[in-house]
Amino acid sequence: MKNNISRRKFLEFTGLTGIGFVMGISRGNATPGVVNMSMAEGGSVELLPFVIIEKSGKITIMNIKPDMGQGTFQSVPALIAEELEVSLDAVTILQTGGEKKYGNDQGAGGSDSIRGSYFTMRKVGASAREMLIKAAAQTWNVPESECFAENAMVKHRPSGKSLGYGDLAEKAATLPVPEKPTLKDPKDFKILGKANTRPDLPWKVSGKPIFGIDQEVPGMVYASVERSPVFGAKLVRHDGANAMKVPGVQQVVLAERKFGSKLQPVVAVVADNYWAALKGRKALQVEWDNQGHNAFNSKDYEQKLRDLAKTDGVEAHNSGNFQDAFNKSLVKVEALYETPFVSHSPMEPMNCIAQWTGNKLELWVSTQAPQWMMGDIAEQFGIPQDDIKVNVMFSGGGFGRRLFPDVACEAASIAKAVGKPVKVIWTREDDTQQGPFRPLTFSALKGGLVDGGFISAWQHKVISPSIEDTMMENYNDKKADGTMMEATAEQAYEIPNLNTRFIYAPVKFPLGYWRAVTSTTTAFAHECFMDELAVASNRDPMEFRLGHLPKPSDTKRVLLKLKEVSGWDKPLPKGRGRGVAQWAFFAGLGGNVVEVSTNTDGSIKIEKIWAVIDLGTVVNPETVRAQVEGAIAMALTAATKGGITFEGGKVVQSNFHDNEMLRITEYPPVEIHILAEGGEKIKGVGEPGLPPVAPALANAIFAATGKRIRRMPFEL
Repeated sequence: MKNNISRRKFLEFTGLTGIGFVMGISRGNATPGVVNMSMAEGGSVELLPFVIIEKSGKITIMNIKPDMGQGTFQSVPALIAEELEVSLDAVTILQTGGEKKYGNDQGAGGSDSIRGSYFTMRKVGASAREMLIKAAAQTWNVPESECFAENAMVKHRPSGKSLGYGDLAEKAATLPVPEKPTLKDPKDFKILGKANTRPDLPWKVSGKPIFGIDQEVPGMVYASVERSPVFGAKLVRHDGANAMKVPGVQQVVLAERKFGSKLQPVVAVVADNYWAALKGRKALQVEWDNQGHNAFNSKDYEQKLRDLAKTDGVEAHNSGNFQDAFNKSLVKVEALYETPFVSHSPMEPMNCIAQWTGNKLELWVSTQAPQWMMGDIAEQFGIPQDDIKVNVMFSGGGFGRRLFPDVACEAASIAKAVGKPVKVIWTREDDTQQGPFRPLTFSALKGGLVDGGFISAWQHKVISPSIEDTMMENYNDKKADGTMMEATAEQAYEIPNLNTRFIYAPVKFPLGYWRAVTSTTTAFAHECFMDELAVASNRDPMEFRLGHLPKPSDTKRVLLKLKEVSGWDKPLPKGRGRGVAQWAFFAGLGGNVVEVSTNTDGSIKIEKIWAVIDLGTVVNPETVRAQVEGAIAMALTAATKGGITFEGGKVVQSNFHDNEMLRITEYPPVEIHILAEGGEKIKGVGEPGLPPVAPALANAIFAATGKRIRRMPFEL
């Protein structure tokens, strides 16, 4: 199998300590505060590159991708273990925290954990295996070809002799690292592609304290933080006298929240315990100057976007001549689709412990991006990144929210002011109202049909604010924003005259990457509009899509699989309908068929959802199914529950009573199919299951009722 990895990148991973064979590490009592997410007994953690083999035979594998429920704590080490010929049950897994020696790709986002690590980590394991085999062959003075690795041992076929990895590691560590190790044939896999139990699941179901919100350090105090409810406001004055009267409150301090390129003043109440800190915060008297930002409201902003939809905007993609083809079309269709701001709402609220020792900072935090966090903090406090240690804890959900280091910047700022380790915990209200939010996005579409019911012209305008504007100091609003227009010109459908455009509508509050980012909004518009054109051409929506895919493609394969498993051609009784949608974007490719029925009161029941995800290669199929199930739940929440709205510059919603999540009783029957052809094609898992759900549901409702849905959220 060809290794799709550069020599330079491989050497970044293997250049230190020869694949990380480390002999005779002293294991004393655990150092206070050292995070050992493996829950292994017996000692402080010496973090060294990737594979640590001790004389005792103990093997430790490092995981470079933070786990927020997506299973990377198992799946990434599995890549090494497969090639190393060791069982995951027989190794200790430890989490890295952004240290330079583990490379520059230690974040978990964009469904890239396996896509970005698959061949690299396998090559690490294969190199270690070959070095151990060479060490055994030299020890026995036999040809390497007569030796093989199995169950953490090297064996000699002719004689039956064997040596454990612990006996060989010291010698192996002196050998050169193979530049082109031979990877295993997938038919010989013992771990990859199999349904293996994740090692973190027993800890999670038994309540082990493995999440950031569980962590404690000696001498720690708690902080609850008051922030302006109107973004962009300036702090005029604060009075902490009443807060100081609350038993347990120690201090009231000023600090900062850094988000992207912007700093926001905050007031923190520091106390012996969290309850006292929260009570003290509620007793604060704080005055803000809203700087006119309190005039912002959702109703006016949405109307502004509708008006902007009539303007030209900035061209992003053009092939053929859209306007000429549209003018000549026999049938013309136009539609405006609307999606709201949405909160991330991970079940574990944002939290972080920060402790300064002189000018050095240590953090304990649930994060998706430790290196991003280190970079922002280094910039904020003017210290080298080498002086920042990040202990990465398990995350109780991330969905993109934990990419952003603002909670750590805030905790570090407070800890600097009080001179003690500080634990900051956000309330659910903080999480709901302070952002960042998935951007509100409107899509204006035009389509033209020619004889035979084929699309001759297609235009997709995206009207929205920008995530990149939040993150950048000098955002260029004269260019089309690729993040906000995600995949609008990248679908496999053959359309001869295709035009996409972007119209910028700024806001002052923070926006952020949400699970599947803006594919969750652009896919809704795109795939619902495909249905509108299918109806206008009097063609079946599935056949209409397939008719625009004359050549073999992954998209065509997904749609054909959906057609097969859903029984698409089987007639439905009156009051029932099926809808289909697919979406291909940076993270991968997925598709859905949704079947609904109408109740006597006019409400809609989801009878079943079929999901097909195209992966190419699978590490753990059970994890894939869990991720697709979770993506469907999140997609149904965004499609059918209320989004985030603003009045007087403030978020209206505050908690789960008015920012609802899908309940387990509302979750429909789901059937998941994984397309895994093997080979070098590696696609993402965490996000591709989300974008097609809402359009497939909206299309199914139209099929059952004749009611066309162009705005999320919509009622069932």
